[in-house]
Formats: sequence, structure tokens, C-alpha cells
Amino acid sequence: MSRAVLSIGSNLGDRLAHLKSVVDELGPRVRAVSRVYSTAPWGGVEQQDFLNAVVVAEDENFGEYDWLTLGRDLEAAAARVRVQHWGPRSLDVDVVVCRTGAGEVRSDDPELLLPHPRAHERAFVLVPWLDVEPEADLTANGHTRPVSDWLAGLDETERDGVHRTEFVLVDHAPDAGSHPGDRP
Repeated sequence: MSRAVLSIGSNLGDRLAHLKSVVDELGPRVRAVSRVYSTAPWGGVEQQDFLNAVVVAEDENFGEYDWLTLGRDLEAAAARVRVQHWGPRSLDVDVVVCRTGAGEVRSDDPELLLPHPRAHERAFVLVPWLDVEPEADLTANGHTRPVSDWLAGLDETERDGVHRTEFVLVDHAPDAGSHPGDRP
């Protein structure tokens, strides 16, 4: 079984529809979806704010490269164009971590660095991730720490740039019961 934490974001076109397209395409693979957050752009490029969320998905037939391929296919379907580094995007799908029965997958492949090398620096990843996995750990710079600790270590302006919206990407959990991302 492969479990992936995917960070999704959009700041061009129908931002919410782009995020929903990811959840729709993942279908029964979805295990949890965070609330949607509005976040200031990261990286210093002047542009519109992003809508961001985190999706946790599982597939027994997927490996880490399958998650990467799926993310790229979803970006292409949303007409993502890679013109400017950290520039505006119709859809961005990043594989943050991937876990299998053997544990956390590590990759130094430039096509897929795992765990994501900058996730621990990005409140727009950490805040929504904590919505759905409050006890999650993340390895960065050779250290494994709770996601909440990585978030607490960020500059206050980075944390304050992430604002919860009224938007949700699913109305209920894929399985019976309440959905972690629907908590008040």
C-alpha cells in the first residue's frame, strides 16, 4: 500500500475548480482532504494569492513515481504552463511524502525529491496537512520532527500568511463517518 500526502494549489482561473479536479480524479483513493486555505504567493513573484489544500491518498498499486505522474497529468489537464519559477499556476500538485509498508520513501532523484525538500519551510503545506494528520511527522535536513514543530519554527509572517477559507473540496468522507477536513 502506498500512501501519499499531496499539496495542491492554484492561483489562476477557477482556482477552487482546479483543486476539486484533483479530489475528483483521485476518487476512492482519497483518505482525507484538508480545508481550503488562501495563502500569499511564496518565492517573491508578484501574483494573485493561492488557494491551497492537502490531500492524503492511498493506492495499493501506486509507487512514488505513479503519484508524480498523476500530479503532472492533473496539472496538464488544468492547462498548467511552466513559464516562471514560483510563478502563477492554474494547478500545482506536489508529492510531499510517500509511505509504503516499508516506511517513508526517500528519493534523491531530481525529478522526485522525497520527502519534498522545502515542505518544512512552507506554512501553506504544513497548516492544511495538520488539518488531516495532526500527528504527522516530516523529515527534513536529516531530522524527523512533528509537522507541528516545523510549523512552530517558521517565521510568524509565514504562518500568518495562511488563512482558512469557507471552501471545502468534499462534502463528506470517502468512507462513512465525519471527514477530518470538515472539523470547525
